[in-house]
Amino acid sequence: MKIFSAYKDGRLTLYLQGELDHHGVKNSMELIGRLIDEFMPKECVVELSKLSFMDSSGIALILKIHRLMLLRGGKAWIENADKQPLRVIDASGIDRIIGISMNKEI
Repeated sequence: MKIFSAYKDGRLTLYLQGELDHHGVKNSMELIGRLIDEFMPKECVVELSKLSFMDSSGIALILKIHRLMLLRGGKAWIENADKQPLRVIDASGIDRIIGISMNKEI
């Protein structure tokens, strides 16, 4: 899995690409934690349009991002989840905790 990021006007956007499974989560969590610490954003967008696969460990990653942002007084949400990751997100019920948007523009 690859992670690209962009920061502008208090918003950190994390672009997740490829496959997110238990092998990639540990390194991803460390990198995302460093990015959030570095930029101290008010908002964090987890952009999933290029994520082709996600298992339940991806839910753990999203919840970690959500908790990190709450601890800093910010908010996080998911944007543009592709079909397979969206099925995992829907099955998990985390949409009651974190917002999900299918807006193509960030």
